Amino acid sequence: MLKRMLALFAITFLFSTSAAAFNGYVEVTNDTGYDIHYLYVSPAHAGDWEEDVLDEDILPDGKTVRVSVRKAKGSVYDIRAEDEDGDTYTLWDVDIAKRDVTFTLDDID
Repeated sequence: MLKRMLALFAITFLFSTSAAAFNGYVEVTNDTGYDIHYLYVSPAHAGDWEEDVLDEDILPDGKTVRVSVRKAKGSVYDIRAEDEDGDTYTLWDVDIAKRDVTFTLDDID
């Protein structure tokens, strides 16, 4: 009986965690004074950056882009931007469920 209850609990836990996948977005604003050519939004501590979410677009200074996240395990992300000169700006452990991001010159690596 105990084994059946534990098995039922494990199955319930499995389905409840998959149903709780994070779906949301983060708005990234460029306030660096330079155009951003590459933007990476990766799960925190992933080890590698995901693909450039701008693709072939550019995020001009003063503009904002919305980056959607679907079926993620959580809402905490590392976010990196690279400007026209190759300078990078990185923010670590951003909970995108709670806040958006504005890159400024203070964020330069």
